[in-house]
Amino acid sequence: MSLSAEEIERYARHIVLQGVGGPGQQKLKAARVLVIGAGGLGSPVLQYLAAAGVGMLGIVDDDDVALSNLQRQVLHGTPDIGTPKVDSAARAIARLNSHVEVIGHRQRIDAANGRDLVRDYDLVVEGSDNFETRYAVSDACFFEKKPLVTAAVGTFDASLTTLRPFETNPNGANNPTYRCLFPEPPPAGTVPACAEAGVLGALTGIVGAMMALEAIREIVGFGEGLTGRILLIDSRAMRFETVRYAWDPDNCLNGSGKAP
Repeated sequence: MSLSAEEIERYARHIVLQGVGGPGQQKLKAARVLVIGAGGLGSPVLQYLAAAGVGMLGIVDDDDVALSNLQRQVLHGTPDIGTPKVDSAARAIARLNSHVEVIGHRQRIDAANGRDLVRDYDLVVEGSDNFETRYAVSDACFFEKKPLVTAAVGTFDASLTTLRPFETNPNGANNPTYRCLFPEPPPAGTVPACAEAGVLGALTGIVGAMMALEAIREIVGFGEGLTGRILLIDSRAMRFETVRYAWDPDNCLNGSGKAP
């Protein structure tokens, strides 16, 4: 996929970058990425993927912009209050980069529609705020064989990993699924919602930007990805730690466990 003269100038800092270059920028232009959520994490993900020149961005979100969102959901502004987030996000992306095609899916992704939503994309980036959605997305990506970049944010902490469980690692072992990492959701009430516990706005920006970076690395193909590794972030101590995890033969997707 060729680049126009305008695109060559726009992406010049990528094109001269060793490890990306013209071929990498063409891969970004050809890529179709589905972003689950246009909120605290989805906002910086969408901004940086659009700025990077990803050719098509799908956005899944069924919510409207609220005043309380604006402390961290930087893709939206005060004039957007009351409008669907997918529409507000599409307008912001159009202002940032008119070369990017945006498809809005104003709906909630779940076990019933997940596979249909992810099927037409090359990569999925998920930043929802609940385990039900995370399981639905990760299961759909497993069955449709789509790489998944997924992250979660707490009050002052966060985690980020990449899932490719439909492939094996260099040693020939299965890559882990999301259910290898989290076999079952925590008991109800043990993880308070953002509205109850709060969240540090700038932390969502840091994590969302790192999600976009991981997605770009997956598309272009440079560096060591986070498959089989989870990045843990503690913003109070400004500590970043990467922990390895492995395939669980008892998981319920491609192991011996019972189907969810």
